[in-house]
Amino acid sequence: MVLRRLALTVPILLGTSVVVFLILRLVPGDPAASILGSNATEQSIVKVRAALGLDLPLWEQFGAWLGGVARGDFGRDYITNQEITEQLELRLPITVALAGVAFLLALIAAIPLGVVAAVREGGWVDRSVRAVAVLFIAVPDFVFGLLGILLFAVGLSLVPSSGYTPIEEGYLEHLRSLALPAAALSLGLGGVLTRVTRSAMLDVLGSDYVRFAKASGFSSSSIVFRYALRNASVPIITVIGLQVGYILGGTVVIEQLFGLPGLGQLIVEAMLARNYPVLQACILVFVAAFILVNLITDLLYTVLNPRLRRTSTS
Repeated sequence: MVLRRLALTVPILLGTSVVVFLILRLVPGDPAASILGSNATEQSIVKVRAALGLDLPLWEQFGAWLGGVARGDFGRDYITNQEITEQLELRLPITVALAGVAFLLALIAAIPLGVVAAVREGGWVDRSVRAVAVLFIAVPDFVFGLLGILLFAVGLSLVPSSGYTPIEEGYLEHLRSLALPAAALSLGLGGVLTRVTRSAMLDVLGSDYVRFAKASGFSSSSIVFRYALRNASVPIITVIGLQVGYILGGTVVIEQLFGLPGLGQLIVEAMLARNYPVLQACILVFVAAFILVNLITDLLYTVLNPRLRRTSTS
């Protein structure tokens, strides 16, 4: 199963590259005109287009770009002439740190809340957890970000309202700069995971083997955490894998809101400048990250489900 998914990775990335390349060329505007500004003459625009290779047929442009990507070269930034690979090396760790902390916060809060809501089904705890989860899902991340800035940054001065502190300048300051944006990004994911965990736990707690375990005298904590949660983990992991796209998309807005110089902010800057190579590289990295996380999800399936493990080896 894993080998089949790996074999599909190349055509998926290739297809994504073609679609992104063509869609960007359909967007109104000229990169050469954006570079030169509003006072540019037609002659200077033609020269810049020729220098950037934008006057070549689309298939030649795509072939040249794809050949560079195959060699690990994403080309150069239209605006700064900096190698895009260097920009990715600088900005990718920031986005990974933001998404990683957001995922960790969502998991730490959502799974225990979902388990408690399922165990206390129908009670006030269950109703409260469901209401909060729906609220987190319904309200956009940037709204929580703005509220967090007003309360925790401006009002209480607990965390900075914007900016990023590299980990080399201190672990505590690094985490403080990520705390508010990661929390805002994690709430929507946390709401989804809470509801999925509750639903999966309810299905498992109503199964025959759980009733048998109760009749056999097993403790409630052993039944919930040793048996029920393990068997309910497959749908939870499925949702986690699918929500990677949500997290990556959320970083674009959150990084812009909090002034974090990650890939999300780079995408916005490249979109405004019609910086085709930078956009193509960033989107390709996001797609590769989504594929990688879903591949890891498939591996976890085989670990948690013995039937899938036997199927994959047969």
